[in-house]
Amino acid sequence: MTRIASKLSIALLSGLAFSASACAAETETPKMTNAQTIAASVVKTSFDAPASAWRDVDPENLLIIDTDYGQIGVELYPEIAPKHVAQIKALTRQSFYDMITFHRVIDGFMNQTGDPKGDGTGDSSLPDIEAEFKFRRPPSMAIELIDARKTPTGEVGVGFYKALPVASQPAAQAMLTRDGKVEAYGLHCSGVTSMARSQNPNSGNSQFFLMRGTAPHLDREYSIWGSTVYGREHLTSFKVGTKGDNPSFVPDVMKKVRIASDIPEAERPRIQTLKVDSPAFDQYISAQKTASGDYPDICDITIPSRKL
Repeated sequence: MTRIASKLSIALLSGLAFSASACAAETETPKMTNAQTIAASVVKTSFDAPASAWRDVDPENLLIIDTDYGQIGVELYPEIAPKHVAQIKALTRQSFYDMITFHRVIDGFMNQTGDPKGDGTGDSSLPDIEAEFKFRRPPSMAIELIDARKTPTGEVGVGFYKALPVASQPAAQAMLTRDGKVEAYGLHCSGVTSMARSQNPNSGNSQFFLMRGTAPHLDREYSIWGSTVYGREHLTSFKVGTKGDNPSFVPDVMKKVRIASDIPEAERPRIQTLKVDSPAFDQYISAQKTASGDYPDICDITIPSRKL
């Protein structure tokens, strides 16, 4: 069956949550704060920390996207979204994503790609994936909670797992649960990668989007599977427009997409991020506090990274 709207445009996704009208979606498109604009355009490589405070990103879980603006490195999290990561890896290793366009780019919101048709209606030949909107976190999974965020169901702790902004119940509550784990989920902050889908929660396939801004109403509604750890400044370089709405729009492309471990070692980028369980991270986070002593929103904090 032809899936005319198999992957709703993210403009619709932004208002879905689930909005009754497409018009509401457009008016709800998120805008960047000054802090987010800075975070998206500056890769923090100058933070002074000892070598022991840095973590090598596993090349088997590092997606390298070559664009006209430069390389983008996305860390993959199979421990959070195993089915989505497996699909991304499989398609990448088929060279499926090479020369695929960013067919829908919304300023201050996201860059959507992964459609072989280039108009928002296409998928790969692989089966759709079940939703992985949330994950179960064991106490051994180190998440550095630094603040709290209000949600419709109450406050939830927010912090970082590796380089990914997340929300999580306290690990101490694990002793009260049947599986010895607590609920957690990724946050749709700038740099995060998430899977596009239709109104069917289990319809993720090949299309995904890289966040340019923040969209908390997408949290727990779309499957987050990665976070940009290198080349964040390029996320706001892609031409803004929608191929499905404007046939004359000439979008940017992902020229080549590879898993870092498949790149010859001599050519492979080595990416490091600051360890969230290090004293250096505590120092870095403390320096983010405002004059009033409060932390900025979790989405306004970028984990320092560097390429060696």
